[in-house]
Amino acid sequence: MSNNDVEYMVVCDNLVKIYKAADIEVVALQGLDLTVEKGELMAIIGNSGSGKSTLLNILGGLDRPSAGKVFVDGKDLLKLTDKELVKYKRETVGFVWQNNARNLIPYLTALENVELPMFLTGRAKRQRALELLDMVGLAPRKNNRLEQLSGGEQQRVAIAIALANNPKLILADEPTGAVDTKTAATILDVFRDINEALGVTIIIVTHDRQIASKVDRVVAIRDGRTSSEFVRRISYAEKLAEISNDIGTVSEETHMELAVIDKAGRLQIPKEYIDALGLSEQNRVIVEMDGDRIVLMNPDKVLNSEGKTADSNVM
Repeated sequence: MSNNDVEYMVVCDNLVKIYKAADIEVVALQGLDLTVEKGELMAIIGNSGSGKSTLLNILGGLDRPSAGKVFVDGKDLLKLTDKELVKYKRETVGFVWQNNARNLIPYLTALENVELPMFLTGRAKRQRALELLDMVGLAPRKNNRLEQLSGGEQQRVAIAIALANNPKLILADEPTGAVDTKTAATILDVFRDINEALGVTIIIVTHDRQIASKVDRVVAIRDGRTSSEFVRRISYAEKLAEISNDIGTVSEETHMELAVIDKAGRLQIPKEYIDALGLSEQNRVIVEMDGDRIVLMNPDKVLNSEGKTADSNVM
């Protein structure tokens, strides 16, 4: 990892993951590139099978890639021994899962659930556990067990548990997938609050594009590669200021979508563009420079129209 990368919490370079079962190979990641800055709150979106959960498992040390490079907090995950990987999972990363059965032990209270990871590392502090529950707004519910908490409250306890050992990176897998819209917004607000208060890096993996309104950057994954990024046009603080000032001109288009070009110069073209150009049945296009723009054209339509470029798509 070069000195230029020290500001990054996560660096993935040409990451590949292939699963093998009998004579079948499934390529989950196909040369994925990704960087996440330290202290960033960002989301990774993608349809089922896009590779986002595979990426999360690799970053969390639950799986190892087949090829490529992956660094987290300067650690080369491919070179960690099994013992070092256990230490990494205990001290560097915290997990929040969609399924609360993976987050919470039902016969323990909320407070005891938060204390448990501290006991496992010999650093149990009740005051610290109480502070974390207070941070997620559940201090009054500290003595309640699982069945006495709502789904949203259980998920907030899970966030407190993920913070128990002061990790540098929080990985959340569909943390709002099992709750209603209002509760989901509350959970995302908790993530933003702890990101701002503690400076911890947070990566949220989801299929819900509405999460973009709560984070500053969204990376879209398609077919095992990074396809595009959604970057906030105005800061979240500025958006809140507009709302509180009742300006009435808050734009619904909070983010601008940017396509991602990998190191080999490859670019994923959105399916709707391909369909509009009639390229679904072929894999060749005419590529030309037009001033400061790149123009893609269907060669068949260009030939049939005697050179007219009305069917071109300008990037």
